[in-house]
Amino acid sequence: MKVSTMITSVGAAGIVVLGVTMAKTNPQQPQYEEYAAQKLTTYLKTDFCKKTPNFLQNLIQFNCDKLIDSANPQIREIIAATTKRQNYIVFSVYTTDLKIDNLIPGYKFETVGAFETFYTYKAEQQ
Repeated sequence: MKVSTMITSVGAAGIVVLGVTMAKTNPQQPQYEEYAAQKLTTYLKTDFCKKTPNFLQNLIQFNCDKLIDSANPQIREIIAATTKRQNYIVFSVYTTDLKIDNLIPGYKFETVGAFETFYTYKAEQQ
């Protein structure tokens, strides 16, 4: 057997193994919803809550972190309702259009999921 044929065969087998591995580890929608809810909760706690004036928090006995923790199931429901998944078998692209009402700015997130991991490559305010 020629060396070039052997290298081609090994390369083809490697591509098949990679494809099967990617297909088996392509994350599903519930995993994305958990990821997105965790990311959004972290953002709200570290950015939004820090911008809430202290006098407002003291005036109404407002604990932003606890409020966000208690709203986690609703956050996940909103993400589930506003997300579309494009499944390409070996990876998925999730597009979330987070628009609650006209008074609050909307956001659009695009995330790729592969190898049981997510990478958000686009996040923009609309």
